[in-house]
Amino acid sequence: MDTKIFRDLSYGVYITTTLDGQRPTGCITNSVMQITSSPATLAVSVNHDNFTNGCIAKTGKFAVSILPENTDPVLIGAFGFQSGKDKDKFAGVDYELAEGIPVVKASMGYMVCKVISTMETSTHTVFLGEVIAAEVYERTAPAMTYAYYHAVLKGKSPKNAPTYQPPEEESKPKASSGGFVCQVCGYVYEGEDLPTGFTCPVCGVSRENFKPRKPLSKFMCQVCGYVYEGEELPAGFTCPVCGVGRENFKQIS
Repeated sequence: MDTKIFRDLSYGVYITTTLDGQRPTGCITNSVMQITSSPATLAVSVNHDNFTNGCIAKTGKFAVSILPENTDPVLIGAFGFQSGKDKDKFAGVDYELAEGIPVVKASMGYMVCKVISTMETSTHTVFLGEVIAAEVYERTAPAMTYAYYHAVLKGKSPKNAPTYQPPEEESKPKASSGGFVCQVCGYVYEGEDLPTGFTCPVCGVSRENFKPRKPLSKFMCQVCGYVYEGEELPAGFTCPVCGVGRENFKQIS
């Protein structure tokens, strides 16, 4: 079975949030779907192993914040590759409460739902929620799709995501020849020359921070699968996708 066909299904990138008692928590989700328009209802799929799953079940409410393409990758890393069980994911995050549920302000807007039904699969719970509040924030960029996250930001699916595929299936490293490498985050631009005014889509630095790519070593993040190419990992390097330090990287070639 060629699971790559699943990438042709359309997904967004969202932060689904709820409460752990009085403490805000949440996780990255991409399987969110509007079921009906009147009354407005949503379905969201959350892995059984996600701490957020049990918190939604106890709270009976959840919110979905829609992320734009210019979302800080550190935000995705915090909510997608760390557990709310032992980490305050909202530390340093600008948020507000809507119907008592935290919503991320660095988003395109949110929908708050009360749980009206659930469906269990072997790995995920699908929560069906009636929308009880919704708001649109300032639009600074188009809504991020999973295809954009995968192709442009070079991001990987968290291991608990419905779209997760093992690294050997999801990303087989290609030979390093040609192109330009960002010296800050390792993003690789494929092309004969960098466009005028080009900025890195991962970390935002300008074109003078890029160097021509040569056959270099590859280092893979053992948390999220991000691959950095270079002679060695820079001192103080952190993964631009999940935020972990260089000690979590392993040389793969």
